[in-house]
Amino acid sequence: MAGEFEADAWASPVRTPVFYPDAVTLAPDADAAKLLARIDVGAGASVKDSFADLDLRPHGFRVLFEAQWIHRPAGAPAAPTGSAWAVADDPDALRAWALAWDGGDGNADLFRPELLADPDVFVVSGLSADGRVAAGAVLNRSEGVVGVSNVFAAQGGPDAAWPVVLEAVHRLFPGVPAVGYEHGEDLAAAVRHGFEPVGPLRVWLRG
Repeated sequence: MAGEFEADAWASPVRTPVFYPDAVTLAPDADAAKLLARIDVGAGASVKDSFADLDLRPHGFRVLFEAQWIHRPAGAPAAPTGSAWAVADDPDALRAWALAWDGGDGNADLFRPELLADPDVFVVSGLSADGRVAAGAVLNRSEGVVGVSNVFAAQGGPDAAWPVVLEAVHRLFPGVPAVGYEHGEDLAAAVRHGFEPVGPLRVWLRG
């Protein structure tokens, strides 16, 4: 994905794939006009407003959703998972994870085999008794924290996914806290599993 970092934001001059923002603010009080000048602002453009302090309505955007950044101290899940888990380490395992995550919506191809070459990305699957992908998430290792995204479960929603995901975080990155963002019922589930909301963000969409 093409993109450029500046002090206030990351931005892509060409449209990003579905579910990926065209810009992400990295500091509060970014200049909205200057930021939008760095992206394709046609219909479908999106901006992750990491500090929830932009007003993009005068530029034709609407709030797609509001969310909370979340943080969980290092530690095992509160209850045993009761499920086996594994990290996808070949294209077939990644494809199985992507199909389970997608649930038939047609977006499984977003997760390409090249992702396996990134040493800081771990695609984690919770496995059913017969070895199928029943839950999962993507873990991104960075300095001092592990980012958690794309949390899902085939049945039972996020409450079924979080124990196995947190077990994987605990085993793969002992002593490292987990971070991410969620909204709605997904946020409530994350809080039930030990996360704390630490600040707001917004995602804006044009058109």
